[in-house]
Formats: sequence, C-alpha cells, structure tokens
Amino acid sequence: MPIEFRVLGDVGAYVDGAALDLGHAQQRSVLAVLLAEARRTVSADQLVDRIWGEDTPQRAKGTLYSYLSRLRGVLAVAEDECRIARRPGGYALLVDPDSVDLHRFRALVEQARAADEASVAAPLFDQALGQWRGDFGASCDTPWFGSVREGLRQERLAALLDRYDTLLLLGRHGELLAELFTLVEEQPLNERLTGHIMLALYRGGRVAEALTRYDAFRRRLAEELGVDPGPQLRQLHQRILTADPALTPRPTPSAAPPARHPVPAHLPAPPPRFTGRTHELDQLARLLDGRAGAEDPRAIVAITGPGGIGKTWLTLHWAHRHLRDFPDGQLYVNLRGFDPSAEPVPVAAAIRGLLDALGADPAAIPSDVEGQAGLYRSMVAGKRLLVLLDNARDSDQVRPLLPGSPTCTALITSRHRLTGLAATHGIRALGLDVLSETEARTLLTRHLGDHRVAGEPAAVHTLLDHCGGLPLAVSILSARAAAHPDLPLSALAEEVEEAATRLDALDTGDVAADLRAVFSSSYRALAADAAKTLSLLGLAPGPDIGVPAAASLTGLPAPRVRDHLRTLQAAHLLQQHTPHRHRMHDLVRLYAAEQAETLPADHRQSARHRLLDFCLHSACAAAELLDPHGDRIPRPDPRPGVTPEAFADEEDALRWFTAEHPFLLGAMDLARAFGFDSHVWMLAQALEPFFDYRGHWHDWADTQHTALLAAQRLGELTWQADAHRGLGAVYTQVKRLDHGHTHYQHALDLYGRAGERLGQAHAYRGLSWVFVEQDRLREALVHNERALALYREADHRTGQAKSLNNAGWLHAMLGEYEHSLDYCTEAVELNQKSGNRHAEAGAWDSLGYAHHHLGSYADAVNCYQRALDLVRGFGDRCGEVEILIHLGDSHGARNAPDLARSVWQQALRIADEIDHTAADELRKKLNEPD
Repeated sequence: MPIEFRVLGDVGAYVDGAALDLGHAQQRSVLAVLLAEARRTVSADQLVDRIWGEDTPQRAKGTLYSYLSRLRGVLAVAEDECRIARRPGGYALLVDPDSVDLHRFRALVEQARAADEASVAAPLFDQALGQWRGDFGASCDTPWFGSVREGLRQERLAALLDRYDTLLLLGRHGELLAELFTLVEEQPLNERLTGHIMLALYRGGRVAEALTRYDAFRRRLAEELGVDPGPQLRQLHQRILTADPALTPRPTPSAAPPARHPVPAHLPAPPPRFTGRTHELDQLARLLDGRAGAEDPRAIVAITGPGGIGKTWLTLHWAHRHLRDFPDGQLYVNLRGFDPSAEPVPVAAAIRGLLDALGADPAAIPSDVEGQAGLYRSMVAGKRLLVLLDNARDSDQVRPLLPGSPTCTALITSRHRLTGLAATHGIRALGLDVLSETEARTLLTRHLGDHRVAGEPAAVHTLLDHCGGLPLAVSILSARAAAHPDLPLSALAEEVEEAATRLDALDTGDVAADLRAVFSSSYRALAADAAKTLSLLGLAPGPDIGVPAAASLTGLPAPRVRDHLRTLQAAHLLQQHTPHRHRMHDLVRLYAAEQAETLPADHRQSARHRLLDFCLHSACAAAELLDPHGDRIPRPDPRPGVTPEAFADEEDALRWFTAEHPFLLGAMDLARAFGFDSHVWMLAQALEPFFDYRGHWHDWADTQHTALLAAQRLGELTWQADAHRGLGAVYTQVKRLDHGHTHYQHALDLYGRAGERLGQAHAYRGLSWVFVEQDRLREALVHNERALALYREADHRTGQAKSLNNAGWLHAMLGEYEHSLDYCTEAVELNQKSGNRHAEAGAWDSLGYAHHHLGSYADAVNCYQRALDLVRGFGDRCGEVEILIHLGDSHGARNAPDLARSVWQQALRIADEIDHTAADELRKKLNEPD
C-alpha cells in the first residue's frame, strides 16, 4: 500500500489517503526525527535528546522503546513500503525519501535549480513549495526541533527567492507583488527580496514606488545595522534611475498574460483533527446534490446549532475537501452574529467586503446597498463559486448576501434556524447535535493517543461527561492534556470537577456542557502572564487582532506577546486563522471578558487607552501616506507601552487599513463606550482617506456621525464643524446633495463661530462641489473663489492649488477657456512647489482640456503627456485610462489618427485589466472609421 509522510506542518502518515493514528505529540516527534533522517541511523541517545531536550524524564529510554514499538505497529499496514529497523548503534526508518514531503521539497528544488529553462524551473519550484503546510514538526518544541525548523525556514526562503528570479525572467512580475509585499513584512532587511520588489514595481510602470522602496530600505539599513545596501541593489537602483532597457523582460512564449484580479481563496485553514460527523457530511452531500429539478435549483444550505457545536469546523472541513468543485474561488465572511464584543456585521459592510474580494473597481461600486447587492450578484453570476457565510445572526442579515446564480453554492452557519429563508429562498437546513459518546472519545483519542485514553477510563468518562459532547470543550481539554503528557488524566478530571462545583455552568443556549469549568481548568493551568494576556484580549474589539495591537493592549514587547499568543493557541483558547492575526471563539471571548473583570478597573482602562492610542497613531501614520498633503490630525503622544505601526509607503499603509478596517471600527465603538471621546473623533478623521480611497461610503458616514456626537459631548465647535464637513463630503459623493449641502452649511456656520478661517475655506470648497453636482456652475464658481481667497489669506498651498484647479475646470465647463488657462497654469506651478504630484497631474489634465478646446492641440498633447508621466509614476491606472482618452482625442483633432488609435488601444488594454467603465466607450472609438 502506498504511504505518504508529512513533517512540514503537523506530523502525519497516510495510506491511500487515510490518516494513520500516530499517537500523542511525543510519539509523533520520534517519527518526525526518523523521517528527517530517512534511511540514516539515529542512536537512542540522539533520539532522547531530540525528543525531550533538557526535560529528559527518568527511564527515558524505556519510554522511547515503547514509542518505537507502537510506531512499528501503526506502520505495519505498509510494511512493504516502510519499517523501523534496529541497526548497530541505533534505529533507522527504511522508507523511500520521495514519500516524505521534506525530502520531496529538497529534490524538487534541486531539479528546479538545475533546469536550463525558466519555463521548466517555475512549475518545479511551485511543486516544491507546495509541499509546505507549516513549519517542520509544528507541534514539537525542543532545541533540536527549533534548530532544524529554523534551518528549513531558510531553505524555504532561498527557494522562494529563486522562484521569484524565475518568474521575473518570464515577465510574470504582475502576479508577484502581493506575495512579495507579504514576505517583506517578515524579511524587512533582505536585500534580494527588496530588489525583486523594486524590479516588479518598475516593470509595472510604478517607477516612483520602486525608487521610494529603495530609499526606505537604505534608511532602515543605516538606522538598524549602520550599513549601506550592497553593490547589486545599488546597481539596480541606478539602472532604474536611467531606465535601462535591459530591465525590461524579453517576451517569451511561456510568459503569462497580464494578471487580472486573483481568484478569491478566502477560506480559513481547515480544522485539524476533524473527527466524526460522517452522517452529517453525508446529509450535506445529499442536500447539495439533490437540488437538480428542484423549484429553486440554487445550492444553499444552512448548518445550524448552538455555540461550540462545531458548525464552522464541519463547514470548513467539507469546503476544503471540495475545493476543486469551485475553480472560480471561495468567499468567506464572518458575520459575527453572536460576538459578545460587538454588533453583528452590517449588511452594507459584508457586501462591500465581498465586492472587494471579487476585485470590483471602487469607482464602479454603487453607493446604495441595493445597487451593491445587484453588482455582487452580477459578478458571481455563472461562476462556480463557494460563498461561506459564517455565524449569521438572522435571515435579514443573510438574504442580501446570497448569490442568485444556480452555479454558486452558499453555506451558512448560525445558532438560529433561519426558517424565514426556507420559505423565501428554499434553503435546506442541516441541524447539528452534540457529538456522540463514541465520536467525543475518538476526538479525545486523536489528540492524546490510544494508550493514554485506554489507561484511565474513569477519568476519561468524567472529562467527556463535563464536555457534554461539545467539540469546543473536548478540544480545549485535549490541548491541556497534550501539553502536559506526564499529567495524569485523573488529576485533570479532579480540576474540572472542582471548577464545576465553584462556578455556574456557562449558558450556551441549550448544550449541557460545564464550559466555564472547562475554561477555568485551562485558564488556571496557564502561566500568570499568559493568563493575563488572555484576560486583556477579552477587552479587545473587532473580530480578530494582530500582534502589534495585542502588544500595545498588554503593554508588552511584541516578541513576548507573540510567545503568549502561541501558548494560548496551543491551549486551543486562541486561533491564528490567517498569518499574524488571531481570534477567539465567541464563548472563549465571553469567558476572557469575565476574567478581565477580575482585574483592577484602572488596569482595564489603561489597557483600553493603550490599544486606542495604538489604533489612533497607526491610523494617522497610514492616513498621512494616503493623503500626504491633507491637514494633520492633532493628537497627544502615545502612552508608554504603545508601539504604533510604521509604514514604508502608500501601498503598505493601504494594506494595513484594509486588514485592520473591522478592528478600527470596533475600536471606535470601544472608545465611545468607555468615554474616550477625543479618540472617537480623531479615529474618524484618520479613517477618512481610506474610506474615500476605497469607496466605503456607509462606514464613512457612520463614523462621522459618531464623531459629531463625540465632539458635541466635548463642546468642541471646530471638531463638530470638521465632522459636518466629513458628512458633507460623503453625502455629496453618493449624490445625496441636499444632505451634503446641509452639512457643509452647518460646517461653515460652526467654523465662523469658532473663528476658523481655514475651516471656512474648506467648507466653501465643499459647497462649490455640491453646486457642481447640481449643475449650478456659476454658484459653484462663486463659492470656489471665496475658498481660494481664504486659502490665500492662510497661505494654505494645498487648498490654493485645489481651488485653482477647480476654478480652471469650472471656467472650461462654462466655455471660458482663456480664464481656465490662467487658473490651471497657476495650479500646476503651486503643486510643483509643494510636491503634490497627484494634484499636479489633475492640473495638467485640466490645462490640456483648456488647450484642446482653444484649438491648441499640440499644447494639449504636451499637457496630457505631462499628466500621463505623473500618474504612471504613482500607479494611478484609473487616471491613466482617462488621460489616455483625452490624449487620443487631441491626436485625433490634430489629424494624427494612427497616434490616436495607438493611445486608445493602450487605454483599452488597461481598462479591460481593471474593469474600467470607459472600456465600451473606447471600443466604440476604435470601431469608428478614420
């Protein structure tokens, strides 16, 4: 029988795809050592040292011999393929190295490096790296395992960098950037990786970002190591500065076409040691397969049951087994329907998250929820796609998120039965009950091994009785026992019994499990500092938390808090569901919050203050990169123990905002609930550039309303005016112009009462925008002139430049092109002085528009070319499409049809790649006869 071994991740052995029971963690560690040394002899002393390190128990060799004996018995099913042999001096596992993922990885990397062609090497590198499911012997923790683990991480990193070299040779830089940016967070001082990022940015037309990346790396090297970049990186920097043609990849037959938005693959990791549920999995298969010929052929199933029953685990287990059925992707939304720390996710936020995952152009997303839901259904129509809606509160939360296409499959988990959806959408229901006694015992055995479970039947019975068939409870107790293999199960059972007599049973809805007793037993087994970290995490908002935020919450250095998080993860009290982000089950979070209440009140408030300072200062730093010429938000210094995030560039800041968006909204709720009104207002202002950039109109409006109430409680007139101005902006953006006008007018009045002349300028410019949207161009011009006068009075260059460009554009719209030239020329000069390249590009575009309509087509072409160089420098592809259209129009007007067509073809290629709404207009232009 063919056998496969895995050590890159959890240690495992599989015969014909079925997992073998390898026993508890230390027994699996023995096998991991022998697999790493496949066919080589390892002495008994070496095995003892590698398995136990400094914590060697008495009679360790006797224990080792029993482990080897049991492993021989387990592997006997494939004795023709492998066996543990006794040799002079020790033991060896006689096995084909190709059956071990570690040795396959090394062999494939060697083949890839020896390949003559990049097109041959690339898939070999992909296969090699595909062997990795996690770190070597992930659950084994001794000095030897730590040393080998670190060495293998370096091997994997070297293979990754070689793979990047190969893909860059093939011209596949477009698909690499997201992966490169993720890796550089872990390897910020790796020169070779930085060079890959610079080259990929350069080849993608993002020259300025490539140069900025080099400057940031050079500064960091100097600050942290006191050295300069090496000669290869310096040479690459110089070649980018001179636009060396050799940096452009040669076309190859195997080069991939320009990358479109990647297929979404958003499922969390599959649950480890999934056990039982055979009947439920069969039911789920029947429900999904039985829809053919049904009145509503859509595949929608709701998996329901009380908290901790295993709904999410069942759903993820099924989904990961059926990934091939969904080649167009898998979407996942945690709707947080029963999160004790926050309200359920609003429908608008959930739909917007799905649209972002599908790659919708923010500029094309409707402002209203119904329009967004329609766009979502259109984007998934006809696709073989899985949509997993986890932890739903009720039918109303789910209904707008259901795909309309019969090619899609939707799975919903909820503690409620969602009977309303059965009537309106024909969904099928699958109710989960607790595990049977046999299934619960099997789950415990998979964690602890047959020998340990069989050796203490009375203690096992007590433990399982308190778990009540709840998988969450079984997993937590199993983790505690597995972490302490020398702890008798009877002692653990006594602890749980004692906790059960002191504490009430935690109300889980309708499950007879002493969850509080289970949690208490695991909590008391933690070291004091790890236990305090768990308690403080109960104060945190949002669905999950990153390591930097957790460090500020606890006031601990990041390495220490990372150790605590690993400890909590090993105890099954915390889950790292995506890299660097952790979350708790709702019931664990509820228990952690209870434990937090036992801390002194001032400790809790200080922890909240540190967390809010982290959010505020990190968000402000990110906002200043997204809007480098905007007004700075006044804020006090962060408290001791707070380490805000630092960002390399605009893209880095945008990634952070995207990842932390739900957490930051939760932080605002936390600030409001505990009297941090200044933080409420400042966080709302810091979030504005991100919301504007991404088109999160509902969140923008909600946070500004919250900020307005906070400013009113504080009695701050200027802050109230700023909040009204933010509301004016978002309502004007979504074409609710009466609301926009009202809020801008309120802002103007409040700025006047506070004597804020600069604020009045901002409000007048906002009112001008409202009048433009209402096609009242003369009134818009009057208000813009008032803004310009006030900006000049305050010597506010950014405001002046914006108002000058607006004036130029308004005069052009009114047919007053000579006036337009004067204003736009001044705007260009002012933007050049202030270094605002984004605004300068807009001013050049407006100037080109005025020249075009005055018949000065050559001047228009020059202006558009200047605008084009700028937008390409900072990667604004949407702006690039629009400017190329204008440039083509001017070429056409000056009787250069070939040039016009060439430019429009460039614009169409980009428009198709980013799904720009101008694509149809461009096709029409290109289809017209010359």
